[in-house]
Amino acid sequence: MSRLRSDARKVVKVSYKAVDLIAGIIGGLLAGLIFKTIWSVIEQGDEAPKPTDEQRRWREILLAAGVQGAIFALVKAAVDRGLAEGTRS
Repeated sequence: MSRLRSDARKVVKVSYKAVDLIAGIIGGLLAGLIFKTIWSVIEQGDEAPKPTDEQRRWREILLAAGVQGAIFALVKAAVDRGLAEGTRS
């Protein structure tokens, strides 16, 4: 990118940010779908508990939050890495 003129560099940066935003939204939707699928297998079709659900135990709420966080982190890392590699090539 150092060989590009300054105005071309600005266009590349803005384009990258737009693509990154769209990829982040799609990645978030994908991560949510993956989490719902995995949670329905773990809890045999039940929805994931909300932290304010008084009917659920602490263990179940924290397990759901941990699984959801891990899935979102993995999907985000995969999307960011794929976007970075795609941009370089």
